[in-house]
Amino acid sequence: MYQREFDQRLKYALPKAVLLYGENDYLIDDYIDTYIKQTDAKESMLSLYHDEWNFEQAKGFLSQTSLFGGTNLMVVKSDKKIPKKELDSLIALANKSTDNYFIFGYAGLAKDAKSMQSAFTDKKGGIWVRFFEPNIRDGIAILQQKAQAIRLDIDHYALQHLMLVLNNNLALCVNELDKLAILGTKITGKDIDRLVYSTAPLATEQLLIDLFNKKPITATITKLLEIGEDEASLLRSTQYFVNQIFLFHAYIKINGHVDSAAILGYKLPKQIEEQKAQLALRVKSASLLKIYEHLLESELRIKKAPTTQKEVLVYSMLIKLQGYL
Repeated sequence: MYQREFDQRLKYALPKAVLLYGENDYLIDDYIDTYIKQTDAKESMLSLYHDEWNFEQAKGFLSQTSLFGGTNLMVVKSDKKIPKKELDSLIALANKSTDNYFIFGYAGLAKDAKSMQSAFTDKKGGIWVRFFEPNIRDGIAILQQKAQAIRLDIDHYALQHLMLVLNNNLALCVNELDKLAILGTKITGKDIDRLVYSTAPLATEQLLIDLFNKKPITATITKLLEIGEDEASLLRSTQYFVNQIFLFHAYIKINGHVDSAAILGYKLPKQIEEQKAQLALRVKSASLLKIYEHLLESELRIKKAPTTQKEVLVYSMLIKLQGYL
């Protein structure tokens, strides 16, 4: 089901077992907080996040009698799927007692969560809820509610600017509203430019990942330019990223495995290391040579071009680069 239907269900009762997933980390965390508040289980709950996951511990927790008549709320958050047999067991235990609740906030790809939906059916006493990345209108509505709750004076246009600066990341936007509220004054777009650190570098990294995955990139380029990334910065970031992919490509070809510490001089998180290795393995050596030549030519054109033409050249550079992949 989707958010609106889930909200209707919550008006009558808290579902006993819920799978939350999708492209909106803020809403997943917000609904987990809703469960914690409504069950008053902050002190008695069991939370198993990422590498903390342990099926026997989870099963033992839901099997026990609630101490002092409280609630057994178990919250699991991970980017790894839980096997169906284990899910079936936990959902059955959640429904066995009026004091038990099981929430699984799946942090992996939405397409990978679909295989777990069959465990969270009404027949088995569970439900699944998928969330989508909020558009600007929906995001602003959520931020307006937050601003009203903390009595922060900020208008629609300033909220829209905040979402652009933070690349549509609701969780970061909400955190910034809490910080801005400390000022005790009306917040404008200028205040946001002065006080909020842009996530443009993160957005640029995602742009280049999408580029190498042959996904649409023009909308992201436009957004980056709107929040203040300049053409020279995008060029440098692209050159740096391509150089990393080349280093990964060469190391894997020579050694047969990936080791970011040996390649870069520092260890990347495992997920990022694997992601860059996969990108590097997809690119042919001949294609990398063409990409390097293309970037050198593009750098000369961008540096020599009038200011009015630089933006168009950046679009052209990235779109043509994608054609070599």
